[in-house]
Amino acid sequence: MEGPERKAAFIYSPKLQEYSYPQECPFNTGRAGKVRSTLRSMGILTNGDQAREFEPETADRKFLEKIHSPRYLDALMDAAIGKHGFDSLQMGIGGPDCPVFKDIYLYPAMACGASLKGVELLLAGEVDLAFNPSGGFHHAGPELAAGFCYMNDVALACFVLAEHGKRVLYLDVDVHHGDGIQEIFYERDDVMTISLHESGKTLFPGTGFTDEIGRGRGEGYSVNVPFIPGTYDDVYLYAFKETVLPLIGAYNPDVIVFELGADTLVGDPLAHLKLTNNAYVDIIEDLVTFNKPLLMTGGGGYNVENTVRAWSLAWSVLSGTDSFLQDLNIGLGGVFMESTDWHGGLRDREVPVSDQEKAVIISEVHEVVEDVKKKIFSYHGI
Repeated sequence: MEGPERKAAFIYSPKLQEYSYPQECPFNTGRAGKVRSTLRSMGILTNGDQAREFEPETADRKFLEKIHSPRYLDALMDAAIGKHGFDSLQMGIGGPDCPVFKDIYLYPAMACGASLKGVELLLAGEVDLAFNPSGGFHHAGPELAAGFCYMNDVALACFVLAEHGKRVLYLDVDVHHGDGIQEIFYERDDVMTISLHESGKTLFPGTGFTDEIGRGRGEGYSVNVPFIPGTYDDVYLYAFKETVLPLIGAYNPDVIVFELGADTLVGDPLAHLKLTNNAYVDIIEDLVTFNKPLLMTGGGGYNVENTVRAWSLAWSVLSGTDSFLQDLNIGLGGVFMESTDWHGGLRDREVPVSDQEKAVIISEVHEVVEDVKKKIFSYHGI
């Protein structure tokens, strides 16, 4: 499925635009629709059999119960109609980062349905790559709402793929540690979870350290690469290539699930890394060289314009339409823009980093990389 031969699916439903979080909440459900509009305006949403659009359905309760307890799902349904008390608050429903609103059940259930649609298409061999920009709710636990996440669509996708006998590699580059999905698969070896994120010392949820390596049968199959504030493209990609790529090669998964949070980008109001969307291009290009079916989802990203541009760029690379974009950029005179100030185009300019900052960050990241290798690689014969 290399180059133009690979087939990609963009998964989206107009129904997703009918749902929204409370206005004061940083999470913006309109991002996926904005990505779709951007791609359509640039003529790269679809391209014959190479890139197609598919509409999902709301996930059925029988699927949601593979990850979440009936008690928890009932509490979400009750909260949607105003029935909310101490029990649901103990499950995180109605907490400061997971407010109660009328779409509290329907929106995440549709997001789960979109990721399940991607799984269905991949298992059927109808496409090689699928993108659900409405997914990526990696914090939700079996009975816990956390970090704007009520239902864990990526855990559900991994679970269903594993049910079908697939070895699953879950890669998470959201700036926040994927704690919910790590917990769900912490004692399993048929789903390897790898999370690259800002350190829990400086950012929610305060987890994701290198010593969290799994337990029992899952020991060595939970991998965490934490970064200090200020981490920029080159050093981030160094860590990715030194840790993630060897692990994918050694684990040899049947399928990859990739959570592409855009809150690692410089200018995100809730985090402190300094990546540009060019790093995402490098990562996606590396992932597709493994020639594995791949489900990519959205995730965090609280500077909406930067997030929309990053996911649009990611789709162009995933679907193989980026060659058209390169021609377009030439036609526009090679117009690029800062991450914090969109002037046109999709790729970001390089972010300046002082030599002093680089020295500190490089030293810290090298130490983390060596620690990950020491704690994880021996489990996989590396």
